[in-house]
Amino acid sequence: MSLPISGTINDNQAGILRPRKTATPLIINGEMRISQRGTSNSGVTSEGYHNAPDRWKLVPLGTVTVSQSTDTPTGQGFQNSYKIDVTTADTSLASGDNSRFMTFLEGQNLQMFNKGNSNAKNFTIAFWIKSSKTGTYVMELVDDNSRHCCKTYTVSSANTWEKKVVSIPNETSNAIDADNTLGLQVYWWLAGGSDFTSGTLATAWASQVSANRAVGLNVNCYDNTSNEVYITGIQMEVGDFDANSIPAFQFEDRGTSLARCQRYFQSVSGAYYSLMLVRNTDYIRASNYPFKTTMRATPTVTITSSNADSASSLGSGNVTTDNLRFSCTGNETAGPRINAFTMEAEL
Repeated sequence: MSLPISGTINDNQAGILRPRKTATPLIINGEMRISQRGTSNSGVTSEGYHNAPDRWKLVPLGTVTVSQSTDTPTGQGFQNSYKIDVTTADTSLASGDNSRFMTFLEGQNLQMFNKGNSNAKNFTIAFWIKSSKTGTYVMELVDDNSRHCCKTYTVSSANTWEKKVVSIPNETSNAIDADNTLGLQVYWWLAGGSDFTSGTLATAWASQVSANRAVGLNVNCYDNTSNEVYITGIQMEVGDFDANSIPAFQFEDRGTSLARCQRYFQSVSGAYYSLMLVRNTDYIRASNYPFKTTMRATPTVTITSSNADSASSLGSGNVTTDNLRFSCTGNETAGPRINAFTMEAEL
């Protein structure tokens, strides 16, 4: 049975006609809904996963406040965005200065792109951005072979939500490893000195050269304390799409999105875990903690609040991807407990 189509179709209808090839979103927390570390972080001057939406990392310039914002494009269904608010400007870029907003993806989750064989598919990334700075921006993909490919896009109106669709070609060589390690880095360049802009933009996959990473970038999102950047609705699709054919954003229920984020980071607070006595001779106490979901790799455990209560050597050990053990030694009357801790297995 065929259905005749006439007239004009909108973006969402076009997306229905060209369905996506993945059952779950390839970009985790693209709607910026999950923010386990916190919802705001002021005085940020260095690269990191800050108190802002999960799975998103920032290399800033100057000093910024990052946060989970409720400023979103009207009528699109998004509740949150990632906000970068400049509080101390960097008005003169040194040659090595650079700022990138980024997310990292596991190689085993990217095999449908068939990178490295004759059936390789394009990467298409769509997102909503609102920025104080109009001009040309650069998006860069870097694979696990230290090869990169870049494309420019334009922010046309200041302080206005705009949807961007960037299609990046694939290549028939240099496959991405199918494992739980870093397979692809996705960068939004927000500023870059001459070390990154003086060459020729790598619009086809090539060995990464610093000078070719952000050529054409003509904005510095950090040159004024009135500057702000917001981003949300980030999706990655298999194949070549444009603004008229990109599938609609794939929303997830909160529980699913949280569990996917917890593969990389988990935070426990607001409760305490008492350690049980397991040996009388030296009063060793221990307590197992099962993770909320299996983590990507054996995580780094950080105890952020505890009460040793005269016990000693209070810490964690026997850490796997599924659980850990807290333990200590002490005396007969000690009542040690763990109040808050984190587990991190980011890429």
